[in-house]
Amino acid sequence: MDWHEWHAAYDTPGSWLEQRLVLVQERVRLALDEAPPGPLTVVSVCAGQGRDLIGVLAEHPRRGDVRARLVELDEQNTEAAVHAAEAAGLTQVEVVVGDASLTDHYARVAPADLVLLCGVLGNITDADVERAIDHCTMLCKPGGTVVWTRSRRIEVAAEDLVPQVCAWLEERGFERLWVSDPELGFAVGAHRYTGEPRQLPPGERMFTFVGFDALRSSSR
Repeated sequence: MDWHEWHAAYDTPGSWLEQRLVLVQERVRLALDEAPPGPLTVVSVCAGQGRDLIGVLAEHPRRGDVRARLVELDEQNTEAAVHAAEAAGLTQVEVVVGDASLTDHYARVAPADLVLLCGVLGNITDADVERAIDHCTMLCKPGGTVVWTRSRRIEVAAEDLVPQVCAWLEERGFERLWVSDPELGFAVGAHRYTGEPRQLPPGERMFTFVGFDALRSSSR
């Protein structure tokens, strides 16, 4: 999979990626609007080109309060994210080239006020979806928000895992704030962490990124 080329669909009017981005950015904007005054931290797992966050921060009144760490393995995508952050003057947005599944990348910023888990849950096994969600209780501080996405398209996934994603989050102390219309071919959700603080352990892998294409092939 060429993940840099995959991002081109964001620029296609009416594409499902453009529609998803609009909904994700709405939840990011709302999370920042409702956050308490003072410094805020954000982590983005498998951040791609950073569009979920950078597109909001560029014009948000809280932009100066936000310190963000975006982690992405694809070097072309991280280069695009760096350029976008620089163009917007977002000096506190740090883009890291690395395996976003490793907890060590988040040690200096977790637990965060906002965790972005967008474009991840549809590219890992169901068991790893649950494992990633478990780690969200350590990535996200109490009162913080996780914004996540997951495909609902049956041609991509064997079943609609979105209800189970919500159940796993809510079993771990996340309060459902909003989930997009089930009629869409994708889900965008926002959950607030109401549980106890948990320490993010060093040297752990939260999931293994397989890719939706490989997952689809293996399920046939």
